[in-house]
Amino acid sequence: MAHPLASGPLKAFPPAPAGITPEALRATQPPLDSLTTPLVSVDQGAIRDNIEAMRGWCESAGVGLAPHGKTTMSRALWLQQLEAGAWGITVATPWQLSVALGWGIPRIMLANALVQPAYLRLVGTALRETNTRIVVWADSLRAVEIMDTVLRTEPAVRPLEVLVELGQHGGRTGARTHEEAVEIASAVSASSVLALAGVAGYEGALAHHGDAASLTIIRDYLTRLAGLDDALRDSYDPRIDSAIVTAGGSAYFDVVAEVLAARHAPAEGREVLLRSGAYISHDDGFYRGITPLGRGGSREFRSAIHGWSTVVSRPEPGLALLDGGKRDFPFDEGLPEVQGVRHLGSERVEELPGARVTAMNDQHTFVELAAGSEISVGDVVRLGLSHPCTTFDKWRALVLIDDVRAERPRAVDVITTEFG
Repeated sequence: MAHPLASGPLKAFPPAPAGITPEALRATQPPLDSLTTPLVSVDQGAIRDNIEAMRGWCESAGVGLAPHGKTTMSRALWLQQLEAGAWGITVATPWQLSVALGWGIPRIMLANALVQPAYLRLVGTALRETNTRIVVWADSLRAVEIMDTVLRTEPAVRPLEVLVELGQHGGRTGARTHEEAVEIASAVSASSVLALAGVAGYEGALAHHGDAASLTIIRDYLTRLAGLDDALRDSYDPRIDSAIVTAGGSAYFDVVAEVLAARHAPAEGREVLLRSGAYISHDDGFYRGITPLGRGGSREFRSAIHGWSTVVSRPEPGLALLDGGKRDFPFDEGLPEVQGVRHLGSERVEELPGARVTAMNDQHTFVELAAGSEISVGDVVRLGLSHPCTTFDKWRALVLIDDVRAERPRAVDVITTEFG
């Protein structure tokens, strides 16, 4: 028989015998300070407000939304986005596509090429046995050839819908020229098991700032994408429900709407779909600095994700070491920011002026302290985080709280994720 302590609790949940299980947390809604660190909390109110802000923005801008599910890989959060009117869910990999199929998502866009035979056969089965709308991308003749070859062995009732991806030199994937993209589209149209359904692109890899020069680069690329849509419009397959033009990550969706929104006419079978994903939780770093809502407008997103980490060492003046590190908090788009401290035995988060994160190890974060800072071993530091995608993927379960701004936030639920 296994020892009762052989299997530890979920990260951030206290150990047995006084542990707080996810089930008990939902029932009792304990204060956040009763959980252990490191942990990442997700603000319920901020999630709800961000979803509504994005829904309202898309409605005003005249575009649709297929939010990128890779940000959270959480069925509960995906369903909230769908309930708010999202067209469907975008995924990044064939494996994520399989998760979306398993979760019963009605419309799925794979923002990538699908060339793995095993997953193509899975998609063939889904097209035959479900009503799920599945859309994939292609940026090469070889990708079209692989899809055609594999799917011809699958007696699917419906064709697999394909968007031709247009790229740009120095960007990520995508056909580099208009002429190459048109050739790929012709190959899709020539296949009996594929259906040309529109055009796709990703502008976010072309710039990383919100200055005028960056916006011009984005606008010029999107104008090329619009030109490809014009060139292919008469070739779109009549078997599809609607033709799709899609672009738009979380940094430049305002420019996407500016250039492409006039093409959005669902009643006429044409849809312009953004794929923004990070908006649902936003952050206190990269997206806070580049979000289109920061470039004007009355709506705002607010960060729903925060890190909490205990001081475990004060080895020298001006330095504190926390018990969370790269395995717990994101670091690829900027280090966490110190937002306050909850002293051991206290319930309130207080300011910690002058404190900043200078480095991270796997399981430690280095905090530089201002002279005279009152912070001791056992105190808990609240961190603002940068980049939602590399926050959610570090956690099997994140704690949902009522309001991070409350004097004593309470844990109200647990958000589970599926990252493989």
